[in-house]
Amino acid sequence: MSTGEQARLYVRRLIFDGVLRQGQRVPQDAIAESLGISRIPIREALIALEHEGWMTIVPHRGVFVNALDEPSVHDHYELYGLFYGFAVRRAVEREGDALAGRLAPIQREIVKVAKAGDVARLHELIVNFHRTVVDAAHSPRLRTVLRQMTDIVPGNFFELVPNADTVGRRGVTAILAAIRKGDAQAAERAYATMLRHQGDLVVELFRQRGMFDDAAEAGS
Repeated sequence: MSTGEQARLYVRRLIFDGVLRQGQRVPQDAIAESLGISRIPIREALIALEHEGWMTIVPHRGVFVNALDEPSVHDHYELYGLFYGFAVRRAVEREGDALAGRLAPIQREIVKVAKAGDVARLHELIVNFHRTVVDAAHSPRLRTVLRQMTDIVPGNFFELVPNADTVGRRGVTAILAAIRKGDAQAAERAYATMLRHQGDLVVELFRQRGMFDDAAEAGS
């Protein structure tokens, strides 16, 4: 991992943990000191975060944290649902039974580790499930779009978001069941449902942390 990417993830975690809040000026020197790196990768990270919508760079003034509201979080996961739903529909159309054969052992392991509470392994398996679906879609354009999207939750989603393991386990089970039937539309709906429910969990987590309070006050 490059120092710039390390810095980007670090700043994202500061936002997620509520250390950096809406309108706050990002303390670049303090972050560089904490990470033991120069300000150059910090600057690169903040430019990337501005492109992702997390920051606003104001010339001669500094870098400031943007507001995060509930509709934005819901929209983020709805978009994920659309893209992965498209991926699984194309994958079923193009690979059919072969796709089910590759996903079945992953799904069985997901169910096993989710029940065991092994969130580190669960994260790896869910990522592998998504990757297998995207690979089977044979869509370079889709890959490009997904690479441009970044997770709202930095780090292991299933460790940081309560009840995400249950949503993930049920979601991949429903997706696989639809794929086994050759029902591309049902698989698409199941993917969208799983990611919408993940979004609901993130909204609830952020609401409990008071992360939407600043955005609400700004709009009042």
